[in-house]
Amino acid sequence: MKPSKWDQRIERAQELARAHPFAADVLRFYKQVAILQKDVYSCLEGMKGNGFAKPGVYLADEQINLEFLLPKFPEFLSRIEAVSPEPIVQAARILKSQDPSKRAELLSSYWRNDSQAESGPESMLVRTFLQPYAEFLADSVDSAYQSEAIGVCPFCHNEPVVGVLRPEGDGGKRSLICSLCQTEWKYGRIRCVACGEEAVEKLAVYTADQFPHVRVEACDTCRYYIKTVDLTKNGLAVPVVDELATLPLNLWAQEHQYVKLQPNLLGI
Repeated sequence: MKPSKWDQRIERAQELARAHPFAADVLRFYKQVAILQKDVYSCLEGMKGNGFAKPGVYLADEQINLEFLLPKFPEFLSRIEAVSPEPIVQAARILKSQDPSKRAELLSSYWRNDSQAESGPESMLVRTFLQPYAEFLADSVDSAYQSEAIGVCPFCHNEPVVGVLRPEGDGGKRSLICSLCQTEWKYGRIRCVACGEEAVEKLAVYTADQFPHVRVEACDTCRYYIKTVDLTKNGLAVPVVDELATLPLNLWAQEHQYVKLQPNLLGI
């Protein structure tokens, strides 16, 4: 039986934590987060037959289901508090102590994209909780996106967290994976995700020997970068997990004054 996508992420995090000690703490934390998110997603799947999800073409068209989500948020915070570093523990305790109406407004505000640019433990906790909900809604829609020039998610309009090269013909076809709902859509291979720059001489690529299947794709016009996972070189990679494990690539980009287009789930 093929493991679920959540199990694939969890197992890949375990594998990479053993292979890359410098990223072990991050990957072990992500594993615990993914386990909690899997449980949220499974609860949503259990309610699907009751007419719970009736998503439209765009996630932005959906009203957040606070009736389902709000009662589950404190339990989620308690469980994540048990496996988190201290700054996140403190943020979880503060959120749990808030009035339910305030927590409801926080979730609704984030869903409306009012506060997604914010960083910090609180934003990370809200995003972590809502991500499987967004992914569930995206998985409920059978849509094919034809344009290869859209740099934001065609389903929820969030920015991509990682690129991926999938085998196609004699090479690889580039796609982007959304930072929130995990929708994957095709995107031109020689094109900056942030500004659309297509001049090859302005598009820098960096790889490291320890991660031959992952590369930094940076733009000298806008100074943004994204990491891309090449599945033609490593078919066992799980892009959203391998992106987390390749911390030295982030350091290279920072040293060269590039800015990451979108932080990953853990805010890195």
